[in-house]
Amino acid sequence: MPTHIGFLRAVNIGKRQYKTADLRAALTGAGYDDVDTYIQTGNVRITTPLRSRAKVQDELEALFLADRGFEVPTMVFTPAELRTLVEEASEVPEKKPEYAHYVSLLQQPATAAQAAAGAALSLPGETVVVHGRAVHLLYDIPYGQAKLSNPKLEKAVGPATNRSLKVLTEIVDRWC
Repeated sequence: MPTHIGFLRAVNIGKRQYKTADLRAALTGAGYDDVDTYIQTGNVRITTPLRSRAKVQDELEALFLADRGFEVPTMVFTPAELRTLVEEASEVPEKKPEYAHYVSLLQQPATAAQAAAGAALSLPGETVVVHGRAVHLLYDIPYGQAKLSNPKLEKAVGPATNRSLKVLTEIVDRWC
């Protein structure tokens, strides 16, 4: 059966709680196999007979809405897609960012207009590079001083969920 990796947007923030034990129970109860989670930020691995990433994404979002009572946008990748994304991430910056490299994951590849709008959000010390289903956020300033926010980014490129490149690399090492 195909394996898929899901990244849940905006969980465990304020009232939008989804503890990993509850998440695993919901996924297992819905018939998914090989369910695993990694840290509390909404990272899941499942196997399912479904092959279509879009169908898995829709099914997960419906499950999470029914289980939690609020929408949980979910970005789904195959292990091969995620491994490629992480491998390509090292080639994105012209120079390694001084402080941090984050990646905002998209549900669909960015259009040319979305990529241009995302790149236009770059600021001194904050470089935005849009590549396929990934928006690379390269910080030459401490992350806490950054002006770019996820709501601003989503206006340019659509629904996104953010992870550090370090976390994505750890997920690839564990699940891919």
